Amino acid sequence: MMRMASLARLEFLPEHRQPSAARVLLAAVAAILGSLIADAIVVVIGQAVFPATKGYVHVQFSDYSRLTVIGVVIAAAAWPIVTRITWAPRWLFFRLAILVTLVLWLPDLYILHRGQPTEAVAVLMVMHLAIGVVTYNLLVRAAPVRPAPIAASQPDVES
Repeated sequence: MMRMASLARLEFLPEHRQPSAARVLLAAVAAILGSLIADAIVVVIGQAVFPATKGYVHVQFSDYSRLTVIGVVIAAAAWPIVTRITWAPRWLFFRLAILVTLVLWLPDLYILHRGQPTEAVAVLMVMHLAIGVVTYNLLVRAAPVRPAPIAASQPDVES
C-alpha cells in the first residue's frame, strides 16, 4: 500500500497551500467556456472534413454542452482534492486527466462497435481530448497551488 502511495506521489500533508477557492471557481468557469468553444471548433472542423457528420445527434450543442459542463465541474472539484493529497499535484492531475480521457473514450468505442459512423465517433473522441487539454491547463495554471507559508524567522544562533 505504501509503495502504491509512493508511486502516486501521495502525501496527505503537502507543504504547499491549496489554490484559493476564488481562483478555482474562476478557472472552472474559464474551463467550461474554453471547453465549449473547443468543442464547437472541433465540430465545425469535423463537419468540414466529414460532411456526413452534419446533423449527428452527439455533435449537436444541446447534446454535448450539458455533458461538457458536468465533466468540467467534476474536474474542477477534483483539482483541490488532488492538490491536498499529493506533493506533486500537476504530475498526478495530468495522469488522472489522461486516465479520465481514456475512460471517456470507452463509450465512444462502444457506440462505434454498435455501428455508429466512424467519422462521427472520431469527432467525439477529439472533443473529449480537447476538453481534457483545455480543462487541465486552465485549472493548473489559473488556480495553481500556492507556496508554503514562510516559517517565522528563527533567531540567529552563533556557532
